[in-house]
Amino acid sequence: MTSTETAPASASEAGASPEASLFEQAIGRYNDGAPAGELIADFLAITEQAPRQSAGWTCLAWLQLLNAEPLAALKSARVAVRLNPQDPQARVNLSLAMLETGTKGVREHVEVARRVMALAPELASDLEEALRDGLARRPDWAALDKVKAWLNG
Repeated sequence: MTSTETAPASASEAGASPEASLFEQAIGRYNDGAPAGELIADFLAITEQAPRQSAGWTCLAWLQLLNAEPLAALKSARVAVRLNPQDPQARVNLSLAMLETGTKGVREHVEVARRVMALAPELASDLEEALRDGLARRPDWAALDKVKAWLNG
């Protein structure tokens, strides 16, 4: 799970002040290894509070995917892509959810993610880190292996 929008490096950074946002706190908990299922409620609250913040929807979709909730992830990822069509993580999340639900059109989203990654190396690095993290948290994730191969191929 990456957020190109002010994600803290650690939970201590996220909790450094009482006014730290729920988003920063939740990202910090994720970075500290909290299970995806424990964070979904936080990101549902985040997307309710800020429904036009694509990062919240992108993170929610990622957590839902990690928690084997592909239908919910499909809905969240579609919102994230609609709000920020150039976010490669949102496109990858949508691709994963589409693969896991048997929805057609996956390759188009993978290709958009590849093009954005080629133009923005910092986003490519963040996405590669998220893919590694996803496989560490869900080692048997066949859809992620497939999307990763498409991104690198």
